[in-house]
Amino acid sequence: MKTHPDPVLPDPGDARLTRRVSGTDHTGAATEIAVVEERPLTIFLNAREIVTAMTIGDHPEYLALGFLRNQGMLRDDDEVTGVDFDDEIDTVVVRTARATSFEDKLARKTRTSGCAVGTVFGDMMEGLEGLTLPPAELRTSWLYTLARDINTTPSLYLAAGAIHGTVLCERDRMLVYMEDVGRHNAVDKIAGWMFRRGADPADKILYTTGRLTSEMVIKTAQMGIPILASRSGFTAWGVEIARQAGLTLIGRLRGQRFVCLSGEERLVRDADPASAPREERGHRRKAEADD
Repeated sequence: MKTHPDPVLPDPGDARLTRRVSGTDHTGAATEIAVVEERPLTIFLNAREIVTAMTIGDHPEYLALGFLRNQGMLRDDDEVTGVDFDDEIDTVVVRTARATSFEDKLARKTRTSGCAVGTVFGDMMEGLEGLTLPPAELRTSWLYTLARDINTTPSLYLAAGAIHGTVLCERDRMLVYMEDVGRHNAVDKIAGWMFRRGADPADKILYTTGRLTSEMVIKTAQMGIPILASRSGFTAWGVEIARQAGLTLIGRLRGQRFVCLSGEERLVRDADPASAPREERGHRRKAEADD
């Protein structure tokens, strides 16, 4: 029988990730709320400085590995000999046995305006050439269960808001739940976790609270994950690339509802939407407007 490790879940009680801030409300009365922390993290690949990301500060090693992996700067055949984080200067250095072919290439590329961390878009598109995603099925009963469980799991979003979540799932079970101020950071943390553990992406579902943009679709496909779901909406190019890559794309997943714009053939409609759990008001996330 296949066994699963305990899921990696957010820790909203970690005092390093939020702080209490005083102010006034709409009536002028004094109030105090929790807000998420935001700090810079500089990522190095060997001796080369790659990027400074604004992040909440948890799981810096996963963020660095996942960012480099998703940008095409780190390949499966690159031997990682160390991932060193210095919390005094907020720096993480990923070391490989030999220089990668992407270290010199980076200087000649143009960045785009991603959320919190830019992307080297040309390298990302190159990663889709010849890509074939596995034909994993997706049961609607899994979607309904995941939508409920993700929304009700204690998280920084429920504690303070103003943050994105990304969850790696298998069937109707959460495996890894990462949060960050930028949706790309949260996805990169998942990619770093998978890279570090050699996780098989073939039967996985990636859930995000962010928009289903071209970059989000490309990252998911590059990670080898065949299904991407979100409670937010789509962009036209994101849908087009998902169809080209053979990625199942589920958006506007909220309670009993969702929309599938790519990969309909993977869907197994095994649950009556009317029987799905409704989304409680206290756990409703904002969608596009909060992205």
